[in-house]
Amino acid sequence: MPKREGAPVTLAWECLSNLDDEQRFSARLRLHNASGTPIGAGWALYFNSCRRILPWTVDGGFAIVHVNGDLFRLTRSAQEDWAPGRDYALRYQARFWAISITDAPLGFYLVTAAGQAIDLGDPAIAPFVQPCQLLRHAHDLVPAADAAWRYRENAALALLPPHAVGRVTPRPLEARFDEDARRVILRSGTPLVVRGDAAALAGEIALLRALLGGLPAGADDEDGAAAHIVLECGPVAAPGAEAYLLEIGAGPGGRAQVLLRGASAHGVFNGLQTLAQLLEDDGALPAGRVLDAPRFGYRGLMLDVARHFVGVDTVLRLVDCMACYKLNRLHLHLTDDEGWRLHIDALPELTAIGARRGVPGADEAPCLPPSFGSGAAVAGSAGTGYYGRADFIAILRYANARHIEVIPEFNLPGHARAAVVAMRARHDRLLAQGDAQGAARYRLDDPDDASAYESVQMWRDNVVCIALPSVDRFIETVVAHVAALYRAAGVPLWTIHTGGDEVPAGAWTASPRCRALMRERGWDTVGRLHADFVARCRAILARHGIACAGWEETALVHAGGTTAMPAPPGGHGPGVQVYAWNNAWGSGQEDLAYRLANAGHDVVLANAASLYFDLAHAKDPHEPGYYWAGFVDTRDTFAFRPFAMLDAAAADPMGRPVAPARRAALQRLDAAGRAHIRGLQGQLWGENAGSPARIEYLAAPRLLALAERAWAPDPGWDGIADPAARAAAIGAAWNEFANRLGQRELARLDRAPLDWAYRLPPPGVLCEAAGDATIVHANAAFPGLALHYTVDGSAPRADGPRYRAPLTLAAGAVLKVASFDTRGRASRVVTIDNRMSHHEERHGRDHNGAGGA
Repeated sequence: MPKREGAPVTLAWECLSNLDDEQRFSARLRLHNASGTPIGAGWALYFNSCRRILPWTVDGGFAIVHVNGDLFRLTRSAQEDWAPGRDYALRYQARFWAISITDAPLGFYLVTAAGQAIDLGDPAIAPFVQPCQLLRHAHDLVPAADAAWRYRENAALALLPPHAVGRVTPRPLEARFDEDARRVILRSGTPLVVRGDAAALAGEIALLRALLGGLPAGADDEDGAAAHIVLECGPVAAPGAEAYLLEIGAGPGGRAQVLLRGASAHGVFNGLQTLAQLLEDDGALPAGRVLDAPRFGYRGLMLDVARHFVGVDTVLRLVDCMACYKLNRLHLHLTDDEGWRLHIDALPELTAIGARRGVPGADEAPCLPPSFGSGAAVAGSAGTGYYGRADFIAILRYANARHIEVIPEFNLPGHARAAVVAMRARHDRLLAQGDAQGAARYRLDDPDDASAYESVQMWRDNVVCIALPSVDRFIETVVAHVAALYRAAGVPLWTIHTGGDEVPAGAWTASPRCRALMRERGWDTVGRLHADFVARCRAILARHGIACAGWEETALVHAGGTTAMPAPPGGHGPGVQVYAWNNAWGSGQEDLAYRLANAGHDVVLANAASLYFDLAHAKDPHEPGYYWAGFVDTRDTFAFRPFAMLDAAAADPMGRPVAPARRAALQRLDAAGRAHIRGLQGQLWGENAGSPARIEYLAAPRLLALAERAWAPDPGWDGIADPAARAAAIGAAWNEFANRLGQRELARLDRAPLDWAYRLPPPGVLCEAAGDATIVHANAAFPGLALHYTVDGSAPRADGPRYRAPLTLAAGAVLKVASFDTRGRASRVVTIDNRMSHHEERHGRDHNGAGGA
C-alpha cells in the first residue's frame, strides 16, 4: 500500500546493518506527526513485517508486540499526547536480514485512543547502498546485482541475426522454413475449410476467425500468394493428443495453402498458437513445416489469490498468456491463512469473513486482520474479495475454451486460518441462536486445544483439528459445491489440490480431541493422525470421482520427528499427484522429488529454486520478492534440468559452493522414477503480488522460460558428460532464447490483446575512467531490447537517443539509461554522474499507472 496523501503520520524506515549478528539485523523507524493537531495519548501503530521483531531490542521509549501472523503493534511507553510536528525515532532488531524493499515493514495504520483506524500507507525506505545493508551476513557470497554486475552477466550474450533466432516459442519438435519460397498471405476473408466434425473444432474456428479478423482485406501482396486454410483432426507423426502438424506452402493444384492438423482439438489449438506467432502484421506467413508435440503432459502455473485477491479479468489475462505459450494447467490457490476466495453457498461465513481483511468499524462485520500491507480499510483492499458463482464459472469456461484445466486448491490442514476463523464465527452465531447441534456441524478447531506452535508465516492458530468429524463434513460440503460449479460450467473436474504443506511442529499435541482419537486408534505420533487425515481427504474426493493432488508433505510419513519415505502409492488410489517444492540447498530435501518419484508417486516438479516466480529476480534492493531459496532469474528457469536438477546446483542460496560429497549423497532419479515425472509448474505466490501489474511483472518473462522447458524437446544437456562442454551448450541455448525474447517475444507481449506488464530488465552499465571523462558501456539482458539515454540528467524517453556504442561522458555530465519496450515503457533507470558512482532509481510508471516493479 503506497504512502497515503494527507495521512496524519509520515514514516521513514532504513536498515542500519545486517552484520551485527548472523541471525538478526538492526533497523530504524522514524515517525512524524504531520497532522497539525495533537494525537491523543493511547494511540498505537500497527504494521506488517515479514521479519519477526525482537521486542527486547526496541528503544526510544517504544514497545513492539507481535499480534499474530505478520501483524505487529507499536506503542509509546509514556502516556502523553503526540504533539504536532514532533518526530520520534526508534531502533530495533529483527530476525534474519533486510537487503531489499520486500524486507521493510509496510501497511502502517494508526489506531487512536478512541478506536478509529486510519491508514498511513508504507514508509519511505532508505536506499540500500552500504555493504552492511547489501550483505545478509559476513558469509553471504552472492554479489549485489548492481549495474556493473548486470553488465558482466550480459557480456556473454551476443546479438544474433534474425535467421538464427527461433520463430516459435516454446521451441517445436521440428521446424523448417524455406526462406527462398514465396510467402503465403492471409487476409481477413481468407477461405477456411474444416475437414471432419466442425462442431468439435468450434472453439478453434472462432479463434482463427478472430485472428484473421485483425488482418488487412484486399489483394495479394506482390511477394506472396493468397491462401486458403484447412483445419482437421487426424493422425500426426508425433506423440499425444496435443500434437499438431502445420504446413504452409503449396497445396493441391499449386494453390497456396495453410494446413493445420491436430491429433485432437487441443492439438489444433496448439497449432493455432504457433500460426499466430508466425503471422506478421501484414498477413504474411513464411513457407515451411512445423511438427510439434510437448515434452511433458503437465505444464502449469499456480496463482495464489488468497494472500492478495485479484479479479476475474486479471485471471483471464493470465489464462490468455498461458495459452499463447501452450501451458495447460492453471492451479488456483484459493485459500490460505489470509483469505478464502470462493463462495460456498452452505457456508457463507467463508467469504463474509474469510474474504475480507482490515479493521472493521463499529457497524461492520468481523474480518481477518491486515496482512502483507493490505491496510486497515476493508473495502477496496487487496486483501478483500472473492469469486462468486458466476465469476468462477466464467473462469472455468474461459480456461476450458483454451484447453487449460483449472485445478482449485483448498489448503488443509495447515494454512487454514481463514477457514478456522470463519467457521468459529458460524459456530458462535448459531450457538447464540440456541442451535448447538448446527453450531458444531462445521467447526474446524478444538476449543480446548492448548497446543503451542507457530507456522513459518508466524501464525499461532492456523491448523485445523483433524480429529473432528465436522472437518470431514466441511470438506465434503466444499467438494460437493465445487463439483456442482464445474457441472454448471459444463467443464470436467478432474483434480482438486488439497494443499497439506507446512503444518507447524507442535500442532495437535495438546488437543484433547486429537489425543483421544490417537488413543482409540493406538497411534503413538501425530504423524499417524496426519496420515489418516490425508487418506480421508482422498477418500472424499474419490467418492466424487475426483483425483487428489497435494504438496509434497501429503506423501510423507512423519514419525518421531523424522520423515520416512512413503510406501508406493498403490493404496492412495489412481491419479494422485504430488507437487515437490522445497528443493532449496540446505533444506535437507534437495532430492525429495526424485525420492518420491522413485517410490512410485506421480510428481509435478514445482521446485522453489527454479520455478518460484514470487522470488526476486536478483539480489537487487529494488527487486520485489523473497529469496529464501535463492534468486530466480529468467535464465534460472530456462536452464532448469528436470531429470538432473541435482547436478545443476553449484551453490546454495548464500552463494557458497555445494560440496561434491553432499551432492553425491543425494538420490538420483531412476528409470522407473523418470516415468513418474508428470511435468513442471511455476509458482506465483501472492505475498508480494498486491496488484495485477505486480503479478504480470513477476510472471513474465519467466513464464516463457517455463513453457520452453515444459514443452520444448529435451535439449540434450544431460547427455554431455564434460561440465565445461555442457555449460557451453547451455550458454549457447540461453543466448538464442534471450535473443528470441529481445527480438520477438517481448514485442509480442507488447501488442494487444496481451499488452502485458512484464519485467523489463534494467540495463547493465560499466564505467571506465578516461581522465576527467568517463567511458560508459551498456548492454541488455535480452539482445535486441532497445536502450535509450540522456546526458542532461532528464529521464530517458523512447524517442530519445538509442545506445549503440560506448559513450564518452564529459566531466560534470549526468547520463541516464534505461531499457524500453516497443510501447515506450521503461525499466528502472541507471544514472551515471561523472563525479559520483552510478546508482539506480525508480523510473516513473507504466501506461496503466502502476509501478514498474
